Amino acid sequence: MRDVSEKQAADDKVAVVIVAAGRGARAGQANGPKQYQQIGGGAVIARTLGAFLTHPKIGPVVVAIHADDGALFRRTAGANADRVVAVTGGTSRQESVRLGLLALRSNAPGRVLIHDAARPFVDAELIDRTIAAIGERQGALPALPVADTLKRETAEGMIGETVSRAGLYAAQTPQGFPFWPILAAHEKAHHLGKADFTDDAAIAEWAHIPVKIVPGSPDNVKLTWARDIAMADQRLSSAPRFPDIRTGNGYDVHAFEPGDHVTLCGVAIPHDRKLSGHSDADVGLHALTDALLATCGAGDIGTHFPPSDPQWKGAASRIFVEHAAKLVRARGGRIANADITLICEAPRVGPHREAMTETLSAILRISLDRISIKATTNEKLGFVGREEGIAAIATASVVFPGDVPE
Repeated sequence: MRDVSEKQAADDKVAVVIVAAGRGARAGQANGPKQYQQIGGGAVIARTLGAFLTHPKIGPVVVAIHADDGALFRRTAGANADRVVAVTGGTSRQESVRLGLLALRSNAPGRVLIHDAARPFVDAELIDRTIAAIGERQGALPALPVADTLKRETAEGMIGETVSRAGLYAAQTPQGFPFWPILAAHEKAHHLGKADFTDDAAIAEWAHIPVKIVPGSPDNVKLTWARDIAMADQRLSSAPRFPDIRTGNGYDVHAFEPGDHVTLCGVAIPHDRKLSGHSDADVGLHALTDALLATCGAGDIGTHFPPSDPQWKGAASRIFVEHAAKLVRARGGRIANADITLICEAPRVGPHREAMTETLSAILRISLDRISIKATTNEKLGFVGREEGIAAIATASVVFPGDVPE
C-alpha cells in the first residue's frame, strides 16, 4: 500500500476516500465485519474498490480501515491493495473520513468522492453524475426521492403524525466535493468537537457549502443487516455473468544488419545476418511484451524500456516479457495463452519451434500447450519479401479476477 505522495493527483482526476473502518455489528460478526463478507464469490470491499479503480476519471484512492484489519484488508483486496493508500480510520465514520482526507493533503486533488465501502453496487454512471455536479464551491449528493409514507412515533409507540414526504430524499454515496472546502469543514468540526454528523453532506451544509442533489441509483444499496448481505450474495450469484478475459495484440519489426545469428522468441538461430535494435532485437518477444501490457492498460514496451536508456543496450528481451508478465500478475491476471506469428523469408523457424516454446513456457510460467509459435513468409512481397527484416505479431489472453456482469 503506497503513500499518497508517491502518486501524482492530476487536476483532471478525482480522488476517492472509501470508508471501511466500521465493525458493522448490525450485520452480525460471525463472518467478520460486513465490508469483508462474501457476496457473489468476492468480498464486499473488493467489489467496491473495483468500481472506482476501473473508472477512467478516478485518481488516488484512499481506504480508511480499522487498526486491526491491515492483514485482512491486504488479503481481501488482493492485487488492488497495492493500488490504493490504506490509512487507519477513527472511532466514527466522520473521523475516518477526516483522516482519509488528510492522507490526500500532501498531493491534493481538485475534487474528492467519499464513499461507504458497504455500497458495493455503485456504478460508473452514478460516479459520472456525481463528479459532473461538483463545482469550485459546490458539492454533489446522489439521492433518491422518498417513496414510502413516513410516520412520526410518539413516546408511547403510537403514530403521532404523518410526515409529508414532499421534497424528502434518501442520501447515498459517493458524495462529491471540492477537496479543500470539505477538508476545511471536517477539520473545523473536529476542532470544535462536533462529532454527530451522519454524512459528509451534513457537514457541508453546516459549513455553508451548497450541495446539489443528483439522481441516485436504486441498485446502490447500503449493506447494513445480515439479510442485506444474504440478498446481495443471492443477487450476484444468480445474475448472468461472463469471465473477465482480456486479449492484447502486439506488433514489432526489425531490420537486418551484418551479423551471424538472429534471436527469435528467446532462441539464438545461426544466420548470415542479425537483427538491428537497441536490445537483442527479438521481434517475437517485443511483440509479446506489447500484447501482455495491452491486457492491463500498462502502455507499451517503449514506456517501460525506452531505447534511449543505455542500460537496455544489448539486453535480452526475455527481461521485457518477464516484466510485463509480472505487471499482469500484480493486477491479479492469469496468462491463459500466448500466440506469436513470425513473418520472414529466412531463417527457417520450424527446427527451433520446440526450443522457443519451452523458453516461453519458462518465462510465462504456463504449460507448453498454452503457447503457439508459427511462421510464415511474405510471399516475396514488401520489405520482408526482400529479406530486409523480420516482423512479428503476438496475441495474449489473460484472465483477470472477478466476473463481469452481462
